[in-house]
Amino acid sequence: QVQLVEAGGGLVHTGDSLRLACTASGRTFSQYNMGWFRQAPGKAREFVAAMTRSGGIYYRDSVQGRFTMSRVNAKNTVYLQMNSLKPEDTAVYYCAGSSASDQYYATLNAYDYWGQGTQVTVSS
Repeated sequence: QVQLVEAGGGLVHTGDSLRLACTASGRTFSQYNMGWFRQAPGKAREFVAAMTRSGGIYYRDSVQGRFTMSRVNAKNTVYLQMNSLKPEDTAVYYCAGSSASDQYYATLNAYDYWGQGTQVTVSS
């Protein structure tokens, strides 16, 4: 079992930055692909970024160049640095862990463990 806890959300203005952190407890953190997803009101949860066990890093097109994901296995923590935030980035952000094959890094139901979510609100 893996427990995930996110932190770092908040209310910011357009163009500001935030860094989200997700800390895992339980099984060996490095054995999982880790992902960030988000869900805006009335919309489906969507892929944002992922880091695979093999070292691959992937982003959705709309955040490429603005968001950076990193992981520190020794701290069982992944981060999502979000720069140049836009109102359309407003959502609840979730951290997730997957034991599935690396190729499913963007697939919602490939993730076994989820955090509780943290709200990010970007005002215009």
